[in-house]
Amino acid sequence: MTAADRPLAGRLLRAAGRRVRSRVPVRLGSLRRLAPISRQFGYDRGLPVDRHYIERFLGENAAVVAGHVLEIGDSAYTRRFGGRRVTNIDVLNIDAGHPETTIVGDLASADHIPSDSFDCLVVTQTLHLIYDLPAAVETLHRILRPGGVVLATFPGISPLSTDRWAETWYWSLTPLSARRLFSEAFGPDHVEVSAHGNVLTSIAFLEGLAARELRHSELATHDPQFPMLVTVRAVK
Repeated sequence: MTAADRPLAGRLLRAAGRRVRSRVPVRLGSLRRLAPISRQFGYDRGLPVDRHYIERFLGENAAVVAGHVLEIGDSAYTRRFGGRRVTNIDVLNIDAGHPETTIVGDLASADHIPSDSFDCLVVTQTLHLIYDLPAAVETLHRILRPGGVVLATFPGISPLSTDRWAETWYWSLTPLSARRLFSEAFGPDHVEVSAHGNVLTSIAFLEGLAARELRHSELATHDPQFPMLVTVRAVK
């Protein structure tokens, strides 16, 4: 073999190695099934994997959950992560059915909510249910006070809901689309976007496993190719 032949030989050997490895059978075990282990996002097994990342994100940003806070759905995260820093809480829902609701409306058309009203907006797993996303984000910007912060989360790789929200589950976002969406309203220098998850946590979430069924090191590993959850912190 001449010196000129060695690079080609090396490439052929590496390619052969990849082919051999690709033929090693994968033991799918209990995952060889056509239905997920749970269709409830894992709630029936413990804390869902996406909620693990959502709660970690809110914990890391707990200091800004303060003053007058608006949360979507209920006030659980505001009370948990804001505590005594919170002076006033409002809860927004699309209808008045929830007992904590103080504001009824659609964020895409919420002119009745006064501008510059809130110090913090806690908007977890909500905006993907609104078709006119840019209008909803513009509303978030408008109703925040100057210096106020929105903490938002979006599904990236996710099963769809099986409850009433299935009828309005319009979007899953990538970090790039989330950054552009919020940058257009808040300005690119005021937006922080992160992706969370990896191939294993994505599979676990799609199967409906709970976070406790994964190791800490597995949950802590982030692979940008698999954005299971996307989080946004934007400042007005």
